[in-house]
Amino acid sequence: MKHRLKSILCPVVVTAMLLCMAVACGTTSIEENSNTVEEEMIEKEPIVVGFSQLGAESDWRSANTQSMKSSFTGLDGYTMIFDDGQQKQANQIMAIRKFIQQEVDYIVLAPVTENGWDTVLQEAKDANIPVIIVDRRVNVEDESLFVCWIGSDFELEAQKATEWLHQYAENKKIPAQDIHIVNIQGTLGASAQIGRTKGLQDAAEKYGWDLLAEVTGDFTQTKGKEVMKSLLQEYDNINVVYCENDNEALGAIEALEEAGKKVGSNLINGEVMVISFDGINEKARSYVQEGKISCIAECNPLLGPLVRVAIDTVESGGVPNKYYYVNEEIFSANPNITSVTVDKKEYPVTIVAK
Repeated sequence: MKHRLKSILCPVVVTAMLLCMAVACGTTSIEENSNTVEEEMIEKEPIVVGFSQLGAESDWRSANTQSMKSSFTGLDGYTMIFDDGQQKQANQIMAIRKFIQQEVDYIVLAPVTENGWDTVLQEAKDANIPVIIVDRRVNVEDESLFVCWIGSDFELEAQKATEWLHQYAENKKIPAQDIHIVNIQGTLGASAQIGRTKGLQDAAEKYGWDLLAEVTGDFTQTKGKEVMKSLLQEYDNINVVYCENDNEALGAIEALEEAGKKVGSNLINGEVMVISFDGINEKARSYVQEGKISCIAECNPLLGPLVRVAIDTVESGGVPNKYYYVNEEIFSANPNITSVTVDKKEYPVTIVAK
């Protein structure tokens, strides 16, 4: 980590100036005045944080970027160098190497996928630059390559959402074999996609649901709509659409409604249920109120303050927790399901008023 004290005038020059002033003014404590002026002439350089964001594919990502930027504004002893990876790991690796060349004090990485980071993170470690991982995880052989990870428990999010669906089906006495699900996945290989897909697969196997198909929508509204249109052409019995983020859900709803489908929770009367993740998009939240999205498992994007705490901990000589999960809720307009239970722990459902 580079030295962050910058001397405006060298001590020899400062002392000479003070000696002249002392003679002219009759000052008796040259050493005392010298120390005082030197302290005033030394200023702290800001702590420089290089942030490699994977892209801007969703409203969640935009909120996450804003949270990071607002936590390192340059007004409080920190400054941030931001780089948008545009969904390409090669761009992010290039950004990290540039941060190393710039001798930043910390690197924060929101990785596009989990694998392929060992070499560049080793380069950062060799340069004595601590790395903090946010949101998606990295799969590395040596976990000392990063100081800590801060983000969401994506599999738990999925478990909450699927338990909500299970309770709904039980309350309505809908047989498991009558639940026909398609999964519009996120970017393949991303931690959110891996966790949310696994949670659904496990629940489908556990409860006997019919998991018809899993196709990536890349976490975007455009791709979500495109995938939904294709799935409707292939399957005529879809009644649950599990979207791995809000943007995909909005695209899927567009495709469903354009195909003449009624979006809602009344599966018995032929409606198609949409389940989503994130809870950031304003339109998606309004769709929960309207019943077009039956439930949303929250994914909290406001990670900036937690990254700041981690860096402050390192700066003070401490060691932050290796893994830190943010608190998250689940939202629905259905008043009959007030909580879900995962691994014997109860999680309240926030009921959104219609």
